[in-house]
Amino acid sequence: MALTDTKVRSIKSREKSYKIDDGRGLFLGVNPTGSKYWRLKYHFGDKEKLLSLGIYPDVTLADARRKRDDARKLLADDIDPGLAKQLKKRVKKLVAENSLESIAREWHIRFASKWTPEHGARTWQIWIFN
Repeated sequence: MALTDTKVRSIKSREKSYKIDDGRGLFLGVNPTGSKYWRLKYHFGDKEKLLSLGIYPDVTLADARRKRDDARKLLADDIDPGLAKQLKKRVKKLVAENSLESIAREWHIRFASKWTPEHGARTWQIWIFN
């Protein structure tokens, strides 16, 4: 039976963790602490896998269903959604590491020890405001 937002909101924790099925592989895991996690169970390459979709209420029921549908589209194209998520995360990290600001910080740290404090502050302000 499909979940509703009202039902998800009213779910209480128990002594042990348990799952509530929403259909098509999507379920809500409820921990004894009361936290609620959206997960997707799927099969890829003859293996059963789990994909974490987020924490309720940060990820709403509608968001979780949209993410489930996106993952199922990837599966239809023979792409593992778990690996796709990991790759996306790595790319995001690489882009952040190679931003102009991070390179400027590394450069400033490398040379700041050779400068007077005033020159270091002035140089950093030039990087920040330009």
